[in-house]
Amino acid sequence: MNLKLFIARKYFLSKKKKNFINVISIISMFGVAVGTMALVIVLSVFNGLEDLIRSLNKSFDPELKVEVVRGKSFELSSEFLDGIKSIEGVEIVTQVVEDNVGAMYKNDEMVVKLKGVEENFIDHHRIDKNIVQGKLVLKENGVNYAIIARGVQSALSINRLSNMYTLQFYYPKRGRTGGLSPNNLLNHKIILPAGVYAIEKQYDMNYVFVPLDFAVDLLNYGNRRTSLEIKVDSKYRIPDVQERLKEFVGAKFKVLTSEEIHADFFKVLKIEKLFVFIIFSFILAIASFNIFFSLTMLAIDKKKDIAILSSLGANKKLIKSIFLTEGAIISFSGALLGLFLGLMVCLIQQYFGVVSMGMQTAVIDAYPVKMQLPDFLYTGLSIITITLFASYRPAIIASKIAIHENL
Repeated sequence: MNLKLFIARKYFLSKKKKNFINVISIISMFGVAVGTMALVIVLSVFNGLEDLIRSLNKSFDPELKVEVVRGKSFELSSEFLDGIKSIEGVEIVTQVVEDNVGAMYKNDEMVVKLKGVEENFIDHHRIDKNIVQGKLVLKENGVNYAIIARGVQSALSINRLSNMYTLQFYYPKRGRTGGLSPNNLLNHKIILPAGVYAIEKQYDMNYVFVPLDFAVDLLNYGNRRTSLEIKVDSKYRIPDVQERLKEFVGAKFKVLTSEEIHADFFKVLKIEKLFVFIIFSFILAIASFNIFFSLTMLAIDKKKDIAILSSLGANKKLIKSIFLTEGAIISFSGALLGLFLGLMVCLIQQYFGVVSMGMQTAVIDAYPVKMQLPDFLYTGLSIITITLFASYRPAIIASKIAIHENL
């Protein structure tokens, strides 16, 4: 602030203001503070939910997934498989066969997503921590076992895991079938449930893991596979290995990371976050209308003082700067207070989990929050922009006050 502006502002503000102008200024400051705090908190919650969803997806999805661009399955040759295994950075390659099948346990039945995987799937260590009952095993002593989702367990009324009752799967036979008997129309296989996992509803209500040969036999896939799931060596970066795989498999296949598998969902989440930012920015703009009205009333109330300053040599630019500075002080005070309060609320939620999810079946107990510096910067930039617009018009009005009419 230059010397002329400082002296002029000191003189201007030394005059006694009316109480209602003071009240409106304080209300304006707290309005900006509340709006800023709310924006910071909401954006931090969005960040927390996004991180939570990513962690849940990583518990189920592979680090890299190879699948065809068109269709749902492809013929897997030994040369193709050996070529992928030989790529630098590839640690584990798991063949996968996946399709919808009918499932029955005692008298209950439902349609599930059957996922046949090789035994090295366990070496990915993706769902180890999510086993809530039984054990993570696909084959033991030559016996096939299934790992079922908690929602599937509930829907099929599998109260406890035992060797007394088997889980039955049905899948339509391919090609022509003889007769109308169900045995001639459907493939049928049985398996023992060994463990139950729980991750998130979209997985818990659908997926059942079984050994690859069991799924291939039931679905009659032969050498066809729906995808290859790849675990990357920890010494290598996933994007680097992804690029090598893309070069090897060619244009007929796509190589996806865990986030790219759910690209549409994350895109929607980012759009929602953007719209929330815009909506709360409008709320901040409404709160800044108080700044506009308080500065306008201040200009009207201080006509005589403005005229005196003008007669002493203060030009229009100086008068305008006084009002812009006053609006900036009100707004920035509220913004700094709001940013501080938002930071404190987020830290309290992050470490103490004060606001709970309110559901017993929730993955976590409290709403997740994650603070990011860009959110604070964008919020500050939004406030600066809104403040300039709110303060500019009153500053113009004040600078146009005539000296001869107010002295």
